[in-house]
Amino acid sequence: MLLMNRRTFIAAMAASPMAARAQQPVPLVGFVHSLSANYIENFAPSFRQGLSEAGYVDGQSVSVAYRAADGQYDRLPGMVADLINQKVAVIVAAGGTEPAKIAKAATATIPIVFVSAADPVKAGLIASLNRPGANVTGVSLIGSTLEAKRLETLNQLVPGTAPIGVLINPTYPDADLQRREAEAAASAMKRDIIVATASTDNEIDAAIDGLAHAGAGALLVAQDVFFNSRRLQLTTLAAKHKLPAIYNQREYVEIGGLASYGTSFKDGYRQAGVLAGKILAGANPAEQPVTQPTKFDFVINLKTAQALGLTIPPLVLARADEVIE
Repeated sequence: MLLMNRRTFIAAMAASPMAARAQQPVPLVGFVHSLSANYIENFAPSFRQGLSEAGYVDGQSVSVAYRAADGQYDRLPGMVADLINQKVAVIVAAGGTEPAKIAKAATATIPIVFVSAADPVKAGLIASLNRPGANVTGVSLIGSTLEAKRLETLNQLVPGTAPIGVLINPTYPDADLQRREAEAAASAMKRDIIVATASTDNEIDAAIDGLAHAGAGALLVAQDVFFNSRRLQLTTLAAKHKLPAIYNQREYVEIGGLASYGTSFKDGYRQAGVLAGKILAGANPAEQPVTQPTKFDFVINLKTAQALGLTIPPLVLARADEVIE
């Protein structure tokens, strides 16, 4: 009789609403990035942290399917289609605006969370920052609007009259804005700049060689998702030509770049995780304001400064959020 009661209890539990919910598969989040799996590994823990803050633990209450295009943008449509076929609950599209554009073109029903430093309104992803509309919202890292600040900081790090080289990817959506910002800042500082452009590995080599031969005394590498995937190449070339350089991400400084100033990309991916979690819980992406950064990092590598024979002014050093020695 006791055995029968236990069986009856188990059967009743299996039929209960609570048990039915427990047996339901966990939601699947699709994470598509324009760059490599190695690049994603830098920020995936921050994304999972954001999901956790919103109440979703990867591997328990949610699963994440990662897709990396390795810089081959023609692979993105197939990756997005694959995620849609897997019936993902949310698509996180990162690494520039292109992944989000492709996802938006592919589905009007699955919520999309973008992570991009380009202007999302100008890129056509959303109607406005406060009320994105449709099925798209995300995190705007506003990297392209910080070129003037980076140039001013570089001017303080490397004072003098030698022109500053500025490297821009002409295919980046905000390339014209970056050029205008740099030119306006240079005019205000009364210091010449030399603008060079590159959108391939070979063009990067040629551009930085050209800037060095033209007499550039320092280098600003503008915000760009392609440049961010070529951090080692860029920092190696800067060291080869003894060019003190400033970048948009601290990851450059960690591998030998002189300095960086910009939004915290890791915190941006964390915020994307929080947004994705809110949407999983039922929030309407059309009514979720685009998240903008509140944390900015200024990082200096003193070992690199010493290798360049550069003395960092004390007032500039005091402003650094982190100093790598």
